[in-house]
Amino acid sequence: MGSIFVNGWTDAPNAIATAISTRVLKPNVAIGMAVVMNFLGVVVMTFLNATVAETISNIADFGTNQHNAQVALAAALFAIVVWAVLSWYYAMPTSESHALIAGLTGAAMALSGIHAVNMDEWKKVIFGLLFSTSSGFIGGYLVVSIITFLCRNADRRKTNKFFNVGQALAAAGNAFLHGAQDGQKFMGVFMLGLSYNGFVENGSGGYTIPIEVMVICSLIMGFGTSVGGMKIIKSVGMDMVKLETYQGFSADLSAVITLFICSWTGIPVSTTHTKTTAIMGVGAARRMSSVNWSVVRGMVLAWVLTFPGAGLIAYVMAKVFLKIF
Repeated sequence: MGSIFVNGWTDAPNAIATAISTRVLKPNVAIGMAVVMNFLGVVVMTFLNATVAETISNIADFGTNQHNAQVALAAALFAIVVWAVLSWYYAMPTSESHALIAGLTGAAMALSGIHAVNMDEWKKVIFGLLFSTSSGFIGGYLVVSIITFLCRNADRRKTNKFFNVGQALAAAGNAFLHGAQDGQKFMGVFMLGLSYNGFVENGSGGYTIPIEVMVICSLIMGFGTSVGGMKIIKSVGMDMVKLETYQGFSADLSAVITLFICSWTGIPVSTTHTKTTAIMGVGAARRMSSVNWSVVRGMVLAWVLTFPGAGLIAYVMAKVFLKIF
């Protein structure tokens, strides 16, 4: 539960950051909407395609010793919480998705070494990382450029009304797809920890995930957003690029398109990376100096450190937990 909470604390705010920074939505309204849309994203996409959850549950092999597997899994989740708190403290929107993947892998390696790593599933993660960051940036750049061209002679007051509504809807779409992606990832952990009770194989070889698990995931994620989200919202929506409404709409729309493609095809990606690179693309389309590259450098450094950092913490904690328990 703690790892889901910190995901809402540090990851979910990215979905609504631009809508708050452009004053399209008030923080309390945006957070309430995020809670609802996260839940709907978890439920709807899990029923349609639970591949993301299955990828996470198969990312590493925890072996056949049930006791050791449960201890190592607990260490992995502990490592994710530690990493998330550190990233929140420094207001860096790191990917809790990648922290989760790294933590699971590091803890499994503490049990079985490099052989615990499922490279077939890791290939999906790497592909998703490259695709989401590149398409987020390029999409943001193209969408805002097209909008700027089409509205070059339009009445600003009329276009602002359209983009206000459009950005509110796009922010809802981002929150929905955050639930579709990250909600499934943490339910994949439930598959690992509660496979004997909480998940049942269906006829197609996938999993049937109980509705109560979906509700718990989305509510805890939403609570995390309401408690600590504003610090990340400021970093993403205000410090990196100063956005106007049409630019916020462009970034949100680009992120929605990318996340929908990845969720529908079952590719696990970082909603953080997708949204922040879309904002960078929007800022770069105006001029490169519009982007606060010092903030970007800090974010990218945090992204780079997430895999080894969370993985190493999980590896060490798994060794310690196995000694204690």
